[in-house]
Amino acid sequence: MSRFWSPLIKNLVPYVPGEQPKMANLVKLNTNENPFGPSPKVIEAIKAELGDNLRLYPDPEGLALKEALSAYHGVDPDQVFLGNGSDEVLAHIFQGLFQHGEPLLFPDITYSFYPVYCGLYGIEGRPVPLNDQFEIEVADYRQPNGGVIFPNPNAPTGRYLALDVVEQILVANPDRVVVVDEAYVDFGGQTAIALVNRYPNLLVTQTLSKARSLAGLRVGFAVGHPDLIEALERIKDSFNSYPLDRLALAGAVAAYEDEAYFEQSRQAVISERQRLTAGLEALGFEVLPSKANFVFVRHPDHAGEALAQALRERGIIIRHFRKPRIAEFLRITVGRADQNDVLLNALPDILA
Repeated sequence: MSRFWSPLIKNLVPYVPGEQPKMANLVKLNTNENPFGPSPKVIEAIKAELGDNLRLYPDPEGLALKEALSAYHGVDPDQVFLGNGSDEVLAHIFQGLFQHGEPLLFPDITYSFYPVYCGLYGIEGRPVPLNDQFEIEVADYRQPNGGVIFPNPNAPTGRYLALDVVEQILVANPDRVVVVDEAYVDFGGQTAIALVNRYPNLLVTQTLSKARSLAGLRVGFAVGHPDLIEALERIKDSFNSYPLDRLALAGAVAAYEDEAYFEQSRQAVISERQRLTAGLEALGFEVLPSKANFVFVRHPDHAGEALAQALRERGIIIRHFRKPRIAEFLRITVGRADQNDVLLNALPDILA
């Protein structure tokens, strides 16, 4: 039936999400999900919405959530945009803010949805090589472009760019939108939202999937100058006026009302990341510095693909990328202590 496909679809290379295997007794460390569940207040808020009101459309503006986010981050509600996961937010950004007839700049090793969106929206993407330490070089982003986007911390490397360096990229590109994708920022980084009132070309995206443990609800948002937000609202209202349902809106608001639980969960992940890093280094792995809820590692004596397969045979799923420069690396999600112990206990036999 592909004869009915448009030329765009025939040439499109879609994004491949992390595997969601159906295996018993699985240690799943491949999709960067939070090993700790959401706040109990989130569950209570969702249950409270399970009634007759489900027959009614949700608030298309998501005003309660916008107000919660604006209060939390110290911005105005008209500086906040909501989407069905940060991937949808990014899709609207690509469609509405990167159409300048010049190439979009992003790291050569980064979130693989970026080149997919370039193909979907007819944007020329120009990957900019990271340096030998897998870091962004500011000088490389001082070239003609139609926009700049990068995750911070980066994925899959986990490396973090300090805000003063982010600011240098903003200063170098005053006439183009610079998007900082902060899916993992709460695991040790500092959000660039603090800079949005000084730089009208800055747009920061975040998700509730990681640090807030709400991957199943699909809630993402962007913060920036009201002019940028209005552009995204225009696309949203021409595409899907109700991107967040009642349960997602209620759960997301509750997540921001329980700061104590968020801090406890976040610190638990950071603590386990440090322990996992030390355990892997003791086994001879090179572990890149990470500010995310995962680590990016390689072993000097073992191929990444072989290690991933050997772990899989033991019911431990991690992420391996068959891509230039990183084919020997493994991305390992930080799990609970017991999950990380299973991994660390399995590796000596595999390495032997």
